[in-house]
Amino acid sequence: MQPTQDEYEKAMLEAFVNKPEKTLWYQQAFSKFNINGIDTMKWVWSWWAFFGGWAFLLYRKQYIPALILFVLSILASAVPFGGLLVAILAGGFSTYFVYKGYKQKKAEIENAISDPQKRIETMREIGGYNQWVVWVYVLFVTFVFLYIISATLAMTGMN
Repeated sequence: MQPTQDEYEKAMLEAFVNKPEKTLWYQQAFSKFNINGIDTMKWVWSWWAFFGGWAFLLYRKQYIPALILFVLSILASAVPFGGLLVAILAGGFSTYFVYKGYKQKKAEIENAISDPQKRIETMREIGGYNQWVVWVYVLFVTFVFLYIISATLAMTGMN
């Protein structure tokens, strides 16, 4: 039995998110980006994106936006409060890039596969998230804090 269009759409999104407890949040967020068939960038807050920045996008398999945000974060750190500004913008707009990635993957799958069940299975395989990013990000933040602490101790020891 073929799923209804609503069931199919929900199943595709759930397969992409690959975390049932997060599906409703993404469903509500994604609904704000599509106004009568027209995609539009909107502000949707994500604390994960705010604190994680580029790691959030990498976690959600949005590699190019993650790289761009990483470079922007480095450049913004040279400006007072630049890092905070980039974090706020990442918290508000990163989910849009996840949405765009979902739409692109969905279109590719639908163009290549006609069976709805196989489409859902394929989305589950190529969508989802990179769990390893959490560990890499924890290590990255730990090394940054250790560097800051050691630099601070070295400077205070010089006085």
